[in-house]
Amino acid sequence: MAELEENLDLAGDAAEGPDLEAAGPGELLFNRELNWLEFNRKVLAEAADKANPLLERLKFLAIFFNNFDEFFMVRVAGLTRQHQLGTGLVSPDGLGAAEQLSKIRRRTQEMLKEAAELWRKKIKPELFAQGLKIITYQNLSGKEKKELTEFFQKEVYPILTPQALDKGRPFPQVSSGSLNILIELEDDQGKVYLARLKLPDNLPRFICLPVEHGGLSNQTLRPKFSSAGVKILPLEILLCRHLPDLFPGYAVKSHLLFVITRNTDLEIEEDEADDLLHAVREYVHNRRFGEVVRLETSAEAPKRLTETLKGLFEIKDYQHYVSKMLLGASSLMSIADLDIPRLRFKPLAPRRLKALKKGKSFFRILKKGDILLYHPYDSFSPVLEFIAEAAADPGVKAIKQTLYRTGNDSTIINSLIEARRADKQVTAVVELKARFDEMRNITWAGALEEAGINVVYGLVGMKIHAKLCLVIRQEEEGLMTYVHLGTGNYNPVTAQSYADLGLLTASQTLGRDVVKLFNVMTGLSRFDEYEHLLVSPGGLRRAMLQRIDREIEAHRAARGGGLIAWKLNQLSDPDIIKRLYLASRAGVKVRLQVRGICCLKPGLPGLSRNITVSSLVGRFLEHARIFHFRNGGQDEVFIGSADMMPRNLDKRIETLAPVLDRKLKGLVLNDILLAHLDDNQKTYRLLPGGGYEKTPAGGPAINSQALMLERPGGWAEAGEA
Repeated sequence: MAELEENLDLAGDAAEGPDLEAAGPGELLFNRELNWLEFNRKVLAEAADKANPLLERLKFLAIFFNNFDEFFMVRVAGLTRQHQLGTGLVSPDGLGAAEQLSKIRRRTQEMLKEAAELWRKKIKPELFAQGLKIITYQNLSGKEKKELTEFFQKEVYPILTPQALDKGRPFPQVSSGSLNILIELEDDQGKVYLARLKLPDNLPRFICLPVEHGGLSNQTLRPKFSSAGVKILPLEILLCRHLPDLFPGYAVKSHLLFVITRNTDLEIEEDEADDLLHAVREYVHNRRFGEVVRLETSAEAPKRLTETLKGLFEIKDYQHYVSKMLLGASSLMSIADLDIPRLRFKPLAPRRLKALKKGKSFFRILKKGDILLYHPYDSFSPVLEFIAEAAADPGVKAIKQTLYRTGNDSTIINSLIEARRADKQVTAVVELKARFDEMRNITWAGALEEAGINVVYGLVGMKIHAKLCLVIRQEEEGLMTYVHLGTGNYNPVTAQSYADLGLLTASQTLGRDVVKLFNVMTGLSRFDEYEHLLVSPGGLRRAMLQRIDREIEAHRAARGGGLIAWKLNQLSDPDIIKRLYLASRAGVKVRLQVRGICCLKPGLPGLSRNITVSSLVGRFLEHARIFHFRNGGQDEVFIGSADMMPRNLDKRIETLAPVLDRKLKGLVLNDILLAHLDDNQKTYRLLPGGGYEKTPAGGPAINSQALMLERPGGWAEAGEA
């Protein structure tokens, strides 16, 4: 573990720095929203990186646009609301809503222009060269146009619902994110009308025409690539071509494509709701029609129609964005997902620990020692098998599980239902308020309740974000606990692309802690102290601040005794950041890798000279949280679900658990944490001014994700064939 201590600056920060209590907020913190934009800029950089296979670059581009959609739905929506209400609220860095919105627009416009140029000049031509020919109507042959007309009449026209706009038929509710066409019509008397057409949700965005057949086939609406290539026509092009067919007797004067983004960050009135399940259902329904915060139109849109649309939605100029590429560009993901191996990363073959031989009992294995899994490099199957074995084992008396984002896979749900059918006590803590997964969670919760499982919907005013599974088993020596604790969701699909840690353990002290925590989540218990777990709200914040203080004291006492190294998703809590500044001033070396938002300002004399911050964006989404404290040579390592944000520390049930096994602790520190901190191929360094630069590739090239992929055996079997 000595590697983490290299290059330690033993001196404190002698330069004059700001008074941490008297300093203005802008001196100490980056703006949260603007720093998020810099994160999305890194995603765009991956789309531009020719070292990535072409379809993977397209995937990053689609993610870039999807990220922006969610950013406007939640973060920009909140700022817009503050601005309209004139609340006078300011961000922790001291900016008002209007100033933030102005800065966001400038940076967003710049990034969208860069993305559009990347699409038009690089990615789209390269796709064309590889046989993925995204075309316009003019690129079709006469035969193809005729066949498409027949296809439109038979397969598309019956589904469409054109809506006229007049006094008797006011402008309809337009759902957030839907692609629409506003049409200007004229009758034979010269009178002008407006109509709206929504692209149906149940039709794919792209129509595919196999080149080798010279026309349509049964694959038209199911993208499939052949060696001869495929022509890809956006659905809206076909619809716009056939608008006259929808309005016989009228002339189509003009039309425009548009998408609106609505505020989806509505409040769930939990305190007033008699039924949280009903309140969440209502919230999901209302979210589709929240206040409009963004209008996107195509670059070719007639100005007259654009102004009409802005008036209909009461859109201000700063809320209008003109796109120079496909509207709804996140739909490019359907092309990025095409099965063309030469244009994708080499398929991942997750490893499996030798100790986890199929058919061998997890309870016997865990009695011999803890198991560490590092997904997606290690298979997620053992987690599913552990729960399935617990469901079937006659000795198991109870299973308790948190469910946050389980996805569409029903494996875990089925195991819990089977456990209940076997007369085991089964409790599922389902977080209904997991944004954008509410309806899926409601569906799973209903299935679990129907099976007789005790379903708990979380706590009022607080999300349950901890990732825990507790198994209680009757054995000769009494009731024994077995625990799985993870940094990611119980979702087999995302486990293939999210880098997360999972710990399987038979530690009875950890088990007792988890029993207490489930009692907090399901009952009226209050526990502030746990033997090993750090739990929010309350205890986790206090424990982290105490440990930072301990490193400061150790450094002062031993001249080099303090060391902090963290890997996490977000860092924005002012109190935690200020304490890290104090550590830097004392001479404690602080190494942080923050994938997303980081409000801490690194590398500033007198404030944070001993703090470095990097961010890793690569093939897999870095989702694991690892916290390391040198602790006077008795290294402490924690993993769990918590990020250092006010909401995680104060408004969520979060956990961090220690890695107690010495061998596994060394693996987490040296083989995972250090490798990622030292990455010089896929990391970006946060600069004192707030921007990021690609980490200079000094010395041997280190691509941490590539190293993880090359590792033989399972994670806890380093070096074994």
